Amino acid sequence: MIDSRLKDLVAATVLLAAATGAWAQNQPHVSLDAEKLGPRPIEQLTGTNIVRSYALAWRDLANALSQNRPELLNEQFIGFAKDQFRERISAQSHSGLHVEIRDQGHRLKAVFYSLDGGIMQLIDDAQIETKVFDGRNLIYSDNAPRRYLVLMTPGADRWYIRSMQSQPGPASSSF
Repeated sequence: MIDSRLKDLVAATVLLAAATGAWAQNQPHVSLDAEKLGPRPIEQLTGTNIVRSYALAWRDLANALSQNRPELLNEQFIGFAKDQFRERISAQSHSGLHVEIRDQGHRLKAVFYSLDGGIMQLIDDAQIETKVFDGRNLIYSDNAPRRYLVLMTPGADRWYIRSMQSQPGPASSSF
């Protein structure tokens, strides 16, 4: 009887680990450097939540752009960022275009964390491959480092991207 329960528990654990691994593979790699953050330090749990929320946001953005479905942006984006990406998806959809993103990772550097914990400013050095299709025809391809200035705000169980602006000039390309 105990052996049967133990086998069931092991089987369930293996399935959960496999499902978690598959889920994690769909998310881009995100690292966070908060060493010189001010005016207040970041807690470890906050850093973990920012990395998780940011990875989910990029996964959702890639899916929404690829499928021309703004509703796939889910809850990771709010305010200006959500409006900006919805407009972009709508415009590309009306043009018959879609964008595929192959996300190769993000290095976040936290540069400001408000005293009340209500907002964090980050710089994202990302490596992203972008392909633009007109129907099934590839019309543009680019694989380059990019830099984004990001504002995130906390919620009950996650951090939200309020603003994400592409910055001119090359980002660091050492991934």
